[in-house]
Amino acid sequence: MSRRSAAATAATAARVRVFAMMDTDGDRVVTRHDYLSRIDRTVVATGRTEDDPLVVAARAEGLKAWGEMDADGDGRLTFDEYDAWVGADKFDTVCRFALGALFDLADADGDGALDKAEFTALRTALNNPPENAAAAFDALDSDGDGLVDRDAYLGSIRAYIVGDSSPMGEALY
Repeated sequence: MSRRSAAATAATAARVRVFAMMDTDGDRVVTRHDYLSRIDRTVVATGRTEDDPLVVAARAEGLKAWGEMDADGDGRLTFDEYDAWVGADKFDTVCRFALGALFDLADADGDGALDKAEFTALRTALNNPPENAAAAFDALDSDGDGLVDRDAYLGSIRAYIVGDSSPMGEALY
């Protein structure tokens, strides 16, 4: 298998896992509610209030991302629609901002990094099992300082989605 086809196979497998994580009721369709409930769960997990500017920003970015993904406006996203839509360009122009806003909600002290408890709370709110979230944190904390910074977090998700090596992605799913 060529390197290009291996990356494509890895990207498809990653997208299947991410899609399943977003499909909160397991009906093989991500609805607007499924997608936006990620924000609700993160708000609860972080103890933030609705009037918190970070919550307002996360909701705005989530709505923007959903509007981009649900291109036909039917309120439903099938895997085929998601797979055709997502990629490096969409990550860089849409997903990075929605996922970054969720990261910011979890970053209690606003220092641009999450400790293991914050990271695990975020990833668990996003439907990853806590033990996978803890393993993903360990995979990302390459310098052992007990923190994962925003760029490393987002870069690892991007790598996973496009089929590149992502220790965090491999540990999460």
